[in-house]
Amino acid sequence: MSPKKALESLKDYPYQDLGFAKIDHHREVLKGYPEIVYGLGKTPDQIVRISREIIKSGSNLLVTRIEPEVYARIKGRLRGTTYCPPARTVTLLQKPAPPGKGKIAVITAGTSDIPVAEEAAVTAEILGNVIERIFDVGVAGLHRLLNHYRKIQEARVIITVAGMEGALPSVVAGLVSVPVIAVPTSVGYGASFKGLAALLAMLNSCPGGVGVVNIDNGFGAAYLASLINHL
Repeated sequence: MSPKKALESLKDYPYQDLGFAKIDHHREVLKGYPEIVYGLGKTPDQIVRISREIIKSGSNLLVTRIEPEVYARIKGRLRGTTYCPPARTVTLLQKPAPPGKGKIAVITAGTSDIPVAEEAAVTAEILGNVIERIFDVGVAGLHRLLNHYRKIQEARVIITVAGMEGALPSVVAGLVSVPVIAVPTSVGYGASFKGLAALLAMLNSCPGGVGVVNIDNGFGAAYLASLINHL
């Protein structure tokens, strides 16, 4: 390209300053993935402005933690985007992401854990990974998990999502030889302390190879899983 065209392409690196936000376009060069937008706490106008600039740059768009009423206000201004209600994500795939080397299994203990699991699944998919969803196979009925043993064994990375006592990652890690990423959820009765009990249980997991992310952080688990799956 001409020097003038090259300068135009580089002018917003390492970031584009919108005043209220600094969009890190350089992140895609550094990490292989474009910047992902955390929607909670941002106004609809801010979400639209940031998203439009990411789309304009040619990158794929992922916005997390968007409630249905917020998407209803912005969808007409972000044409072509897709909303996943369980995951609360807004996506727009403009180009294929570099493919991962294997499957990522996303496993939940219960049905109530699915929203966090779907955030993980949608995130991992837009980052270029093939996902195997295995839902509602917690330790209250171990035979349900073992019924999916072959699928679990075929995964290159596993994300386990569980609330209550958070026992699922330990059980899964005892069955496989690949990394297990544990996501505690805020699902459970009073003494679960909004996911704290599950978090502490996962941090004390007995089998080796279990890593733990923050409570309800499906996005963080998927991002880490994707990095591992692309190594």
